[in-house]
Amino acid sequence: MRLAGWLCVAVIGALVAAPVPANADPLVGAPGLDDPYYPLDGNGGYDVGHYEVTIDYDPPSHQLTGTTKIDAIATQPLRMFNLDFDGPDVRMVSVNNLPAAFDRNGAHELTLTPLLPLLPGLPFTVTVDYAGQATNTEGAGWTYAPSGGAFVAGEPHSATTWYPLNDTPLDKATFTLHASVPEEWEVVSNGVRTENAVTGAKRNVTWETRQPVLGYLTTIAIDHYSYLEQRRANGTPLISAFAPDAERNRDTEQRLPEILDFAETLYGPYPFDTAGGIYVDADLEFSLETQTRPIYAPWTDLQTVVHEIAHQWWGDSVSVRQWSDICLNECFASYTADYLWPERMEGKDVDAGYRETIRQYGSNQKFWDIPLENPGVGNEFTSVYYRGPLFLHALRKQLGDDVFFAAVREFNAAHAYGNASMPEFRTFMQSKSPTDLSGFFDAWLNRTALPPDEYLYPGALRG
Repeated sequence: MRLAGWLCVAVIGALVAAPVPANADPLVGAPGLDDPYYPLDGNGGYDVGHYEVTIDYDPPSHQLTGTTKIDAIATQPLRMFNLDFDGPDVRMVSVNNLPAAFDRNGAHELTLTPLLPLLPGLPFTVTVDYAGQATNTEGAGWTYAPSGGAFVAGEPHSATTWYPLNDTPLDKATFTLHASVPEEWEVVSNGVRTENAVTGAKRNVTWETRQPVLGYLTTIAIDHYSYLEQRRANGTPLISAFAPDAERNRDTEQRLPEILDFAETLYGPYPFDTAGGIYVDADLEFSLETQTRPIYAPWTDLQTVVHEIAHQWWGDSVSVRQWSDICLNECFASYTADYLWPERMEGKDVDAGYRETIRQYGSNQKFWDIPLENPGVGNEFTSVYYRGPLFLHALRKQLGDDVFFAAVREFNAAHAYGNASMPEFRTFMQSKSPTDLSGFFDAWLNRTALPPDEYLYPGALRG
């Protein structure tokens, strides 16, 4: 995610997440996975392998009719389990093609009781039918566009507003979207488009995401889109879409092959089989790294596109284990866009830029108030943008270019299509250095003060 520039300011304080009560019944999946920031996100008792979401949407009325089929494997005996869902009214649920009882409770819980209990290690299928008016969240999920269309964007939550799922970074799955809209509208989503056909008054579109994806990284976007289709030198197909008032971004998006090539030199082969972008015309305060095809706000510039494309490696392929690990996503995306692209593609002296930032903000306590590692619930999207690049630049100078870039590339490849944490990153980077980095990491990641000069100006930055 990249915030509008005026939003990149420190937020003071953090909300306290409520503890999850112990689940005493061994046959009931936990209603949450104890993430320290969002303890009721995700669900225990199963792993999802694939989502197949079928949506019929009418833009004038905002009426949404959906069916979501979930293929999963039980990891414990289950007589009852939960999905995360905050969308329209549920009409029917089945488990293994048998009717199941259901109850909606809490902020986003859909509790299911199958007719027959589920056995551990065995696959099962859940089908949820739902219908009603899709609620406008204004950037926290399903969002109305000024043109009359709609799209989904929001982090850390958004998917629950349009389909039921196991909404946790720890349960990635492949994803298929079938969408039906009035024939004059277009539908854009993640992955590869395998169908776009008009039958009578309806347009039917299918998008396939063949590499695993998290819920908040899935999207559907409906508008009067025009398209830019490109192809990388290696054959990777690129499809980008522009809402009626977003055509001004077309020149920037034409540089997507160049941006992908640049990111590959840093982090290794592009991890997905397609790429692109979705340029909406709503008044969004952020752009978001929805997998393979980011959602871009109207204020998008080249730096924003570089940021969201870097996320395809950091955030999408390699995702956080917990939301306290958010620096893995945003520190790397921000460093790529704010330091590495200007340095390597525009010839800028980023060492001088680093020193100027320290000169300007070093004595400003608010700049240091929120730690990079474990910033606190509600503070996830603050210091990682403005202080994260400084941390990575200092780490690069501490290790030297050859060690730093080889190590981050290796770390990313080792966790591809999975999850990683900041403690794992620290341990891995330490393994590449003969120098004890514990003081360096503590000063940059855990402290809320200007780091000592030895950590602030390592290596070539001493000059």
